[in-house]
Amino acid sequence: MCPRFPQPVPLQHPIAPLKAALAQVDGLLRTSVHTTKLPAVSAIVVLNDSVLWNGNFGRRNISDPSSSAPNEYTVYRIASLSKIFPTLMLYKLWEDGRLDSLDDPLEKFLDEFAIKNPLGGPRSGSAGLTLRRMASQLSGLPRRLRSTNLLWAGDTAEALSLLQDDVLVADPGTRCHYSNVAFSLLADVLAQKVAGSDFESWVSKNILEQLGMEDTGFDLTPTIRQQMAVGVYSTGRPAPLYNLGWYRPAGQMFSTAADMARLMMFLLGGSGGALLQQDTLNTMLTPLFRCHGSYFANSTGTPWEVNQQFGYDVLRKDGDLDGYAATLSLVPRLKLGLVILMAGVRPADQDLVAQAYRHIIPAVRRVFREAQQSLRAPPNPASYTGFFTYRNMTFYEIKADSDNVLVMQQFGPQVDTSVPSKYRTIRLDYLQERVFRVVFQSPYPCQMKVNSASVSLEAQDQQLFNFYPFDKKGASPGFDSPGLNTYKVLRIPGRPFFSP
Repeated sequence: MCPRFPQPVPLQHPIAPLKAALAQVDGLLRTSVHTTKLPAVSAIVVLNDSVLWNGNFGRRNISDPSSSAPNEYTVYRIASLSKIFPTLMLYKLWEDGRLDSLDDPLEKFLDEFAIKNPLGGPRSGSAGLTLRRMASQLSGLPRRLRSTNLLWAGDTAEALSLLQDDVLVADPGTRCHYSNVAFSLLADVLAQKVAGSDFESWVSKNILEQLGMEDTGFDLTPTIRQQMAVGVYSTGRPAPLYNLGWYRPAGQMFSTAADMARLMMFLLGGSGGALLQQDTLNTMLTPLFRCHGSYFANSTGTPWEVNQQFGYDVLRKDGDLDGYAATLSLVPRLKLGLVILMAGVRPADQDLVAQAYRHIIPAVRRVFREAQQSLRAPPNPASYTGFFTYRNMTFYEIKADSDNVLVMQQFGPQVDTSVPSKYRTIRLDYLQERVFRVVFQSPYPCQMKVNSASVSLEAQDQQLFNFYPFDKKGASPGFDSPGLNTYKVLRIPGRPFFSP
């Protein structure tokens, strides 16, 4: 049934299909808890600007028999979810006009940057290494600097020195390759060369404070440590809470499920509009590049790994760091988000996020299909009502219902009476003067046999009708539907008579 991708609409909760799906997610995560390997899990599902479900399982400290269960305010390390924040900084500085382009080359800001590019063909240099590619695992930069680990305490000048005798592992923009170097370098360049600040202070002031993320940050202070779930290795041994060095922008941060829910709702356009405009968010949530089979995702984005479930793009950022694992995921077309924070080791035999979405996505899609859409009536419905024809072949009558919403029904000799009346009837949602959007009663068949032709109702749903300027009597003489390549549907004086 269609629409395949129903429009997100406001819902009145509770809704039985959603309750059933979320109960399945609850059971999935509850059974994932393991007293040794994964003692604590916190998760939240959001839909647009609302929290649908909140689940917390296990104990904050498995070594303490009196330890309480975690809650949405329990702190976890989020590891590579930290990469979301240099990306947000990139888009914010671009939107504010501090950057000319997302595709500015790194060399524009770092004259001293150099690295060998043996795979780059005849062109010299690394001009293809752009800021956006750095944020989307398309830079070709190595995963780490030579002979360093995440604790490396050098600075960007030392990093640039190490890179001078290193090589790009791929020509920029040609292959997906995971790089912590790219995000640490991006964060430092944006902060020092563009914002005139240090990265962590800028993120705290311009992102965390703006979104009310009070329990998210970088420094593992004694107060924060008291709020944390205790991370463990697969043996159950507690993991040390060490601080990352130069790689901090790529993996240092901590957060809570509640704060991650605020971030997801902002990214989905439900809140925090003062931080980034919707067009900018749309750009950030658009996949950039299809990866080949050796990469762990089908596509990459800024900073997402992207796979598909049920035809929907699922944007994910996964993070794993000693004792902790985390995933923030979004389904933008459904305004849906899921975050899972774990103290322990991510299960190797199952993808909890993908399994959760196997329950959630079909349920959300179903309730959107079945939801009664609230349609807008025009201020002057009489200007649009009456009889119309397209080339004297097909005929339509437009009426106003009891709420003054316009309803259009086809009639005449070309009508296939085997097609149920509800599929020959459409409602028109008023958008602005003389412009309406077609709305079919949902759900409906994706394809229908009409006479000898196959007709796609899905192709017609959500199309626009543009009515002509009103005549002296205040009536529109007809309309076009450009998306259907249909022009000059013209008003006629009354219902025509058809001879047998």
